[in-house]
Amino acid sequence: MLSRYRSKDTETSQDLGVIQTATLTLLALIIGFTFSMAIDRHDIRETLEESEANAIGTEYLRADLLPPEVSARTKDLLQQYLEQRILFYSKQDKEKIRAIRQKTDELQDALWKEVLPIAHKQPSPTIALTISGMNDVLNSQGYVQAAWWNRIPFAAWSLMTAIAICANLLVGFGARNFKKNVGLFMIFPFVTSVSFFLIADIDSPRGGVIRIEPRNLITLQNSLKSKGAPLIK
Repeated sequence: MLSRYRSKDTETSQDLGVIQTATLTLLALIIGFTFSMAIDRHDIRETLEESEANAIGTEYLRADLLPPEVSARTKDLLQQYLEQRILFYSKQDKEKIRAIRQKTDELQDALWKEVLPIAHKQPSPTIALTISGMNDVLNSQGYVQAAWWNRIPFAAWSLMTAIAICANLLVGFGARNFKKNVGLFMIFPFVTSVSFFLIADIDSPRGGVIRIEPRNLITLQNSLKSKGAPLIK
């Protein structure tokens, strides 16, 4: 392959070894840093899912501070909202995702309109606490959505791919017995591809094998169904 074009000069071979080492080290560092970025984003998304579940559960309890009729409607809306938030984390097609987002926006508007008149008619510390809890519920969804949009940029993927291609070319160029050890030389591009796949999989919260599971939201939903009140951490 590329090794046939390699010079037999000793100094050239030494220089090639230096370039190979530098390129492979740079590729390893970039893959490591990118993997760390993907893991950090994954951990943030899991933390925000827990925070959102706690915000919804807390507001469900605070709804008891509202007048009976408003409290019942607010709790019903919160249960519908919770169902949509769980669907948001599941693997869906684009049309279904758009429908979930639209329904979520409608429920957020309905929840806010449910508690806002009470805040105007009966201003008090307890009502203010309920309004604050509702604000946390709405804000938590925005934080989660922002975290899901926060992905490794396409430009970074392009540059990392270019460096990986250069590294593989240098390995092939420096090979002495490529035809004899072709299986051995295939290990490097395979490992590089697996590394890229792992990073891309972690960086994709809805698709792939490694996904963000709404464990806390599902636990909250089961708690609401079984006991009528959530278990708040």
